Amino acid sequence: MRTNPFQGTGVAVITPFTAEGEVDLLTLREHICRLIEEGGVDYLCALGTTAETPTLSAEERELIIETFVDEVNGRVPLLLGCGGNNTGSVCAFLEDADFEGIDGVLIVTPYYNKPTQEGLYRHYRAVCQASPVPVVLYNVPGRTGVNLSSETTLRLAEDFDNIVAIKEASGNLAQINEIISHAPAGFEVISGDDSLTFEIVALGGAGVISVVGNAFPSEMTELVRSMKNGDVFEALHIHRAFHDIFRLAFVEGNPAGVKCMMAERGELQNVLRLPLTEVSENTRRHIAQALHDFAL
Repeated sequence: MRTNPFQGTGVAVITPFTAEGEVDLLTLREHICRLIEEGGVDYLCALGTTAETPTLSAEERELIIETFVDEVNGRVPLLLGCGGNNTGSVCAFLEDADFEGIDGVLIVTPYYNKPTQEGLYRHYRAVCQASPVPVVLYNVPGRTGVNLSSETTLRLAEDFDNIVAIKEASGNLAQINEIISHAPAGFEVISGDDSLTFEIVALGGAGVISVVGNAFPSEMTELVRSMKNGDVFEALHIHRAFHDIFRLAFVEGNPAGVKCMMAERGELQNVLRLPLTEVSENTRRHIAQALHDFAL
């Protein structure tokens, strides 16, 4: 029977850079430990959008994967982002890579190409046939230029048992509710929007893959656990406390906002790779104030 190992609060982990712009593996290790040991998160997502993955070399990506596998060491499930807009290349990676210590792959809809729904179906069919580990679909039309419809999502979920979930970041709650309402056994929806986590879990979603969780792991974990335990009022209290944080995390792009939050706390260097840049001084001041004011 199909089982989704990615329950509760996952974090789409940032990639720390040194002041010189090199990948900072030591800070990454410290951050992974902080998320697991202090934050209590349920699982981690490596090399997603938040990791600035398009700016990383193949060698850097390999080092980052090795660091995650070594540091996580089976303590929580590990989800690896490895999608792309070339089906053949994605499948070749899935067939050739070492997935020891990795519990599933996050596969974004092909971007820029703007395939039809049939093209999306065939892309994921090829991915499922190539993948040795469970597959999580990722729908984020604001970034990719194409929406994975509820009909195509459900068709895929019915046809392939190794698809265990979808990370839904369309912002379309009607579409998300349609998927949840008609999902086959074992297939679940994971929120891809921090600010919609409350609503999506209320509809029956499995949790969230969070950006803000990099800076607030225990608080995001408590939000989701409160919802899943039926303590709606506590979850709503946390959700409302996050209002300014959620907005500021994305107002000048991701991961610029959350990296600024972490830098303000001294957890990393506030360095991004072009074409991404750090937030403006005005936004930095607002973030500093929001961090000061945040309270549960």
